[in-house]
Amino acid sequence: MKTKAVRLYGENDLRLEEFELPAIKDHEILAHVVSDSICMSSYKATIQGSRHKRVPENLAQHPVIIGHEFCGEILEVGAKWKDKFRAGQRFSIQPAVNYPANMDGMGAPGYSYPYLGGDATHVVVANEFMERDCLLPYDGEAYYMGSLAEPMSCIVGTFHAHYHTEKYRYEHQMGILKDGKMAILAGVGPMGLGAIDYAIHNPDRRPGLLVVTDIDDARLKRAASILTVEEARKNGVELHYVNTKDVADPVAELKQLSGGTGYDDVMVFAPVAALFEQGDQILGDDGCLNFFAGPSDPSMTGRMNLYDIHYASHHIVGTSGGNTDDMVESLELMASGTINPSAMITHVGGLNAVAETTRNLPQIPGGKKLMYTNKNIELTAIEDFAARGKQDPLFAALAEITERHNGLWSTEAEKYLLEHAPSI
Repeated sequence: MKTKAVRLYGENDLRLEEFELPAIKDHEILAHVVSDSICMSSYKATIQGSRHKRVPENLAQHPVIIGHEFCGEILEVGAKWKDKFRAGQRFSIQPAVNYPANMDGMGAPGYSYPYLGGDATHVVVANEFMERDCLLPYDGEAYYMGSLAEPMSCIVGTFHAHYHTEKYRYEHQMGILKDGKMAILAGVGPMGLGAIDYAIHNPDRRPGLLVVTDIDDARLKRAASILTVEEARKNGVELHYVNTKDVADPVAELKQLSGGTGYDDVMVFAPVAALFEQGDQILGDDGCLNFFAGPSDPSMTGRMNLYDIHYASHHIVGTSGGNTDDMVESLELMASGTINPSAMITHVGGLNAVAETTRNLPQIPGGKKLMYTNKNIELTAIEDFAARGKQDPLFAALAEITERHNGLWSTEAEKYLLEHAPSI
């Protein structure tokens, strides 16, 4: 079967191509990809090429398909897996399979595989994903939710990776402190919005106080209109949005909001050393700081208060990705309607727009860029649908649909796009 896919050949060398997939073996699965959301990690792999730890060295001869936040439908199942999977079944995928061995345990779709990645029309799912339960059946109605399950799993994993202790008891109590005080710094980007959603809707463990900071009024206003203070209050969470740009002493301001105690849990959602240091300064006793945002610079450093690590039991952790349990939890919470990560998405495009979007991702404002891999659509911001709709009836209809959904992408919008947008 032929596929169309965006492949990485070297540093900043992305190419949209059509090529033949090999016939699947008995231990493989042939799948049709419908949606993929572009991750900043794909940008990092693109600019680094083979210098990236998950990308093979022989890219020029053996290019890889990019994209790892994807959802689609199974077309054909090899004999080994016919008792577990079936044609017509929808799927999402946990990319953190840590395979193959020649990638030093760091291989993943979107980085390492010639025939498996999210930015393609059709892919071959390798045996290790089924062996390790990383090919996940998805029963949701919207494909884009299946794509967002991977970034949501990273957020869920972050919450689970936090830990707290009791003095002289050598046990880690995993997870954020229930009913505690929590701050999310640079928290109204796409991943931050997912974290706010999870924090206020998690049925098992929520903070009592949640303070979310940023330096962009427009982004803060959008976040507050989607994940409202009133909605948080209904769930027992006191939520504050704070713009720290014009605050003379942000640390003092944030400490005051905590009641002077500092925070039990702090998450840093931008790879900025000064922000990490700010997070360190607002930690309370037994506080845990998670440096969530992965820097592109391997030599990046930040200062920490060693006195507080010793006497106030401060903990520092970092998380990159989530495990399969985190992804299953994400899928279940989305299927039940407990969380709705639609707010992450600010742009929609087709496979034709993937390469340029990925190469320029840091310069494109907004949140997640959602790509429908069988469609030919220029990348377009949801807020620009109405303007573009003056010349294009597709976007006029999408503008009307998203307006009815509080400016958010939705199952209704996806169905309309899949039925009416031009194929690639």
